[in-house]
Amino acid sequence: MAEQDPPGYELPLLLFAGFRTLIDRLHAELARQGHPDIRPAHGFAMQAIGVHGATATELGRRLGVSKQAAGKTVDRLVALGYAERADDAADARRKVVRLTPRGLDALTRSAAVFDDLRALWVAEIGADRVRAMEDGLRAVVAPGGFGFDVAGWFGG
Repeated sequence: MAEQDPPGYELPLLLFAGFRTLIDRLHAELARQGHPDIRPAHGFAMQAIGVHGATATELGRRLGVSKQAAGKTVDRLVALGYAERADDAADARRKVVRLTPRGLDALTRSAAVFDDLRALWVAEIGADRVRAMEDGLRAVVAPGGFGFDVAGWFGG
């Protein structure tokens, strides 16, 4: 008897569970490495700020949230020491949010932890299967599908 395909609703749940597993493990390791106060939304915000900085309006657009919501996230990142507000050299009326050395350290450590977590998946299910999964996801994800607007998207 042929095995029946699982119901379609399992696919997004499995993808989310895999994502959640990676993010939870990332944050446990970041806490161990000196960043116990960083949360998943902070990571998306720091990625959206980037190495060149962003205004609150730009950050809100990148995160898919209002300027006010982006401002609250920035306030929290500033309070935690991950970001700072600075005058824009090109326009003194604007403030730019920039990552501090602590923020850059958190992103650098995150990248290394993600490499380690990928290696764990390779050890668990094999390099060919991990590569096939990544290739398959690249094939179905829209071009430019790597966005930082997860929190805004989930929040409605």
